[in-house]
Amino acid sequence: MGSGVDGNPAFVSAGGLRLRIGRQGAGRPLLLITGIGAHLDMWTPFLRLAGDRELIAFDAPGTGLSQRPRRPLRMHDLARIVGELLDALRLECVDVLGYSWGGALAQELARRAPDRVRRLVLCATSPGLGGSPPRPLAALMLATPARYYHPRLLALTVPHIAGGRTAREPSVLAEQAATRLHRPPDALGYVYQLYAVAGWSSLPWLHKVRHSALIVAGDKDPSVPLRNARMLATRLPTAQLHIVKGGGHLFLIDEPENVVGPILTFLDRN
Repeated sequence: MGSGVDGNPAFVSAGGLRLRIGRQGAGRPLLLITGIGAHLDMWTPFLRLAGDRELIAFDAPGTGLSQRPRRPLRMHDLARIVGELLDALRLECVDVLGYSWGGALAQELARRAPDRVRRLVLCATSPGLGGSPPRPLAALMLATPARYYHPRLLALTVPHIAGGRTAREPSVLAEQAATRLHRPPDALGYVYQLYAVAGWSSLPWLHKVRHSALIVAGDKDPSVPLRNARMLATRLPTAQLHIVKGGGHLFLIDEPENVVGPILTFLDRN
């Protein structure tokens, strides 16, 4: 993803924090919000197939090259920071794609700044508290950022977190490894992300979110079981559900060719 001049990372200030951003392309803007601990370079498999549009991604506070806040923030604080990020980039309204943890933040943004969001894509995500929890082993692995720090830990943990193609084909995980390990999250920043989503739930207010929404979920996801996607699709008034057969938690990374088409069709629909 394009960064600053001569390929150097680009940064903006939002919420008093220095945040790394990536921006490329032209046309209708799509904001990408990553999963927990992830940095924006991990979007590469999706970006290759994303078509003609402007793509904006950022490292969440405490991940990648973005500054960690001095105190832990809740989801509503992070949604405010995303709003300030859009201000800094002079973007009034964007489509938003939230992945896993980023899907929770995307929901919160749509709730608190509805005029800033045109369409909503929620991938491998849940309504939080009240949804269906991860499988126990996946939950244990997600509680720590260890997978971002060492190749051996990545190989031991990610198949249990991801399921799907990543678990079935070891070569797929090997292809992901270098990018995933390149910029590990700040350890305390990861804890702050866990704190942000702890106890958070969109169930009390999802019925008030009127944006056109596409819910995308794998039916072999051990971290966010399919029941969560069905709950989101039922509660959101204008949502549609797309199920990735055999898909795990990382379908946008390990099989984007099977998923990007329906997402683009939804975003480009009049």
